[in-house]
Amino acid sequence: MKSLLVEMTFDFICPWCLIGKRNLEKAVRTLAQSRPDVQVQTRWRGVQLLPHLPAQGVPFMEFYVQRLGSEAAVRARQEQVQDAAYHADVDVDLRRIEVMPNTANAHRLLALAMEQGSERQVDTLLERLFAGYFQSGEDLGNSELLLSVARQCGFDPRRLEAALFDDGRPYIGSDAVPATQAVPSFAIDRRLSLAGAQPPWLMLAQLQRALDLRAVAEACTA
Repeated sequence: MKSLLVEMTFDFICPWCLIGKRNLEKAVRTLAQSRPDVQVQTRWRGVQLLPHLPAQGVPFMEFYVQRLGSEAAVRARQEQVQDAAYHADVDVDLRRIEVMPNTANAHRLLALAMEQGSERQVDTLLERLFAGYFQSGEDLGNSELLLSVARQCGFDPRRLEAALFDDGRPYIGSDAVPATQAVPSFAIDRRLSLAGAQPPWLMLAQLQRALDLRAVAEACTA
């Protein structure tokens, strides 16, 4: 079985990251049909897009009105996201979000969970956090909520408490991904890259191309 690494850079508050994740999953399932000998492994590289938010976050609508200029502009942007999510089979309800959270603790929690849990457990945790925010409007800056979600996903919350701080300190991952990096982004086999929530067919093409490039490199060194 051959392994193909995909590293996805993301933040929890970015709906395009959830859409990009779902499109990647579709591409991986399609690849499996033609290349059952390849196992795609996904590594999550968190980046905090808004590291200077207060620990308790800020009002969601207020944040976006300041950024986009008016509530009408915010609603128009939300409709654009909702439409893209619908076509990607992603369930989101942006109207339920009241707080733009500080995601530092959520990133630290996931990073520590990756050291302790299986790949399936980590994916379940990531999905649950995305769903909590984009479907239910949960505050991902709430430490009690984060530990409760982790428990539901099979983790021991006592082993994850060390990741949580109440002072709003920024998240700095082991990969040191800069907050200025666009998300989502994908590094495939450390040979190719994609930026944005690209459609499944394009992600599939890049996965196949990465395998082809690896085959050529291996042939040249044989």
